[in-house]
Amino acid sequence: MRRYISEIIGTFAIVFCGTGAIIINQETGGTITHVGVAFTFGLIVMSMIYALGNISGAHFNPAVTIAFTVAKKFDTKDVLPYIISQIFGAVLASFTLHLLFPANEFLGSTLPTGSNFQSFVLEFILTFLLMMVILNVAHGSKEQGMFAGLAIGSVVTLEAMFAGPICGASMNPVRSLAPALVSTHLEHLWLYLLAPTLGAITSVIIWKYINQKQLEITLK
Repeated sequence: MRRYISEIIGTFAIVFCGTGAIIINQETGGTITHVGVAFTFGLIVMSMIYALGNISGAHFNPAVTIAFTVAKKFDTKDVLPYIISQIFGAVLASFTLHLLFPANEFLGSTLPTGSNFQSFVLEFILTFLLMMVILNVAHGSKEQGMFAGLAIGSVVTLEAMFAGPICGASMNPVRSLAPALVSTHLEHLWLYLLAPTLGAITSVIIWKYINQKQLEITLK
């Protein structure tokens, strides 16, 4: 149960601070700026990894949980409880933001500014690269250690910085699901559920291939 509560808290914090930064940026006429929003996402991800990584592994992302399972680094029986916890934390964050900013229409939802194809490819690649970093700094399915939070948070910041204006740089199905549900803007949600999940799974497949010899030695 401690792990599930950890996933709820961490996912809540990421959605609350990250999408909250988007909302406050809109409400205050751009005082936070796009760069500030990108840094907010990266810093809150980094902070939650350091705060909770030793408890739950700091997934906070169904795509990461599913990818770790495909990589055989995570117990299948825990997949559903983790994802339910992540959804609960994210939706609770969006409801809280809706109470604070009831007039905000989108609540930080990820919406393509270009074509769906463009955003799908971007989200796939962004999550692919993020998962590749996670796989190389995580211990098993646990994102912990001195540099794990810094590495993962930096990638989130980098990717949000350059791709955010086009696709929103979600990289996390529940980060997109929660504001979409609460704001009832579901029109592009399928894209942000599917692309990050496929990107993370593909990253595992490629990672296992390029590390095949090392993995064989470890197993022996």
